[in-house]
Amino acid sequence: MMISHRAQAFADAKQSPAPVSTDGLPDYSDQDAPGWLKWMWQRVGARHVLILLALIIYPFVASPFFTFQVAAQSLVLGIIALSLTFLGGYGGMVSLAQWTIAGAAGYAVSIFGFSSVGEISLNWPWWLAVILAISIATLFGTLIGWLAVRTEGIYTIMITLAVGVAFYYLTLQNHTIFHGFQGFSKVAAPKFWGVDWQSPVPFYFMSLVFSLAAYFWVKYLIRSPYGIALQGVRDNPRRMNSLGFNVSAIRVMAYVIASFLAGVGGVLITWYNSLITPSTINTGPMIAVLIIAVMGGMSHPIGAFIGALIYVLLQNFAIDLVDRERFNLVIGGVFLAIVLFSPDGLIGIWKKLRARFTQPPQRW
Repeated sequence: MMISHRAQAFADAKQSPAPVSTDGLPDYSDQDAPGWLKWMWQRVGARHVLILLALIIYPFVASPFFTFQVAAQSLVLGIIALSLTFLGGYGGMVSLAQWTIAGAAGYAVSIFGFSSVGEISLNWPWWLAVILAISIATLFGTLIGWLAVRTEGIYTIMITLAVGVAFYYLTLQNHTIFHGFQGFSKVAAPKFWGVDWQSPVPFYFMSLVFSLAAYFWVKYLIRSPYGIALQGVRDNPRRMNSLGFNVSAIRVMAYVIASFLAGVGGVLITWYNSLITPSTINTGPMIAVLIIAVMGGMSHPIGAFIGALIYVLLQNFAIDLVDRERFNLVIGGVFLAIVLFSPDGLIGIWKKLRARFTQPPQRW
């Protein structure tokens, strides 16, 4: 049997060694290598490695306050803001219910797990409580999305805001399940593998792992066929519908993904605060998530974490400049300044500066 030239060339290519790049390392971009290795080789550069090393070294050189109160909190808030960035930046759906979904996960992990309210909390194993909490938050967010996808623009914002306010009053007035205005306290991170994950450094690394997982997952999704379809629905839903895409299903699926991220962030923020009360899920934090996402920039997943870091820094140090009662005035002023100079947030400012200093000089 004769072997075609194409088949022979393919066999020779498989037997040949991996090509070498200019820096002496094997180049996997054109090799018959696993998909994850090609993805890493094409998208992970030297700056990513340096940032990762800095994040790993940070808690060993920073104080417990900056490790736990600033860095860990920024990472957890970044996960919740990332869920809104995915919805708004890539789906065109601005939802004010992401903090509400995170609050539902926080209440669920308090009810199914351990808290100071022994007559309500079931004290189930922490891993089972976490799975149930994230599942309930995802289901709750999916139902919200199922209602919200039938609207657009300001109506979507109003529906999600109404759901958040309704859930706030439900937790405030219900004492049988949600323990009323007192909520649940002593909802700490578990202890396993001989590590107290409520301590500053372990909690920081736990938040870092989940933040990196959420970040790279969203980065992968927006480049996947589904992510491209979602961005097509954002830009022109009528055309996507005429091409045979189920626009409503694509949008609801975006709410499923965003609700899962918010649920993970809700469990972590409840462990961070060691409590969950109606005051932690009122309209103030709901709007704060929107401010974080917009301030960082909704055109890139990293914007959620940058906005969260700026918000936490202002939250902790603005009281040194103004009274505590005027903290919202400082946040609003910074938010307006960033949006006026760059509608794409801090990411937009960085892109403008990078384009200005990296473009070649013009010849006259």
